[in-house]
Amino acid sequence: MIKHVVLAKFKPEVTAEEITGLRKSLAALPGMIPEIKGYDFGEDLRAEKSYDFALVSMFENTEALRRYLMQPDHVIVGKLIRSLCTSLQIVDFEY
Repeated sequence: MIKHVVLAKFKPEVTAEEITGLRKSLAALPGMIPEIKGYDFGEDLRAEKSYDFALVSMFENTEALRRYLMQPDHVIVGKLIRSLCTSLQIVDFEY
């Protein structure tokens, strides 16, 4: 199994409404992309945040992750999150 971890730092001007829209877009992906085996995301609860938001998704193997990354619905949400962020850190690992 593969875990795909994304850490996001939002731009200072990003609004609560924009974050809500991102959350809705992310929540829709598991219903549209069968390669997703697990999917969790949320905002950092700590006051001393190094990042604002995290996404952890699980895939059967690296080929399933590759298909997910190229899937048009994922590409659209990827563009959305990049437009809201000053920094993204992404790690993929086998577990």
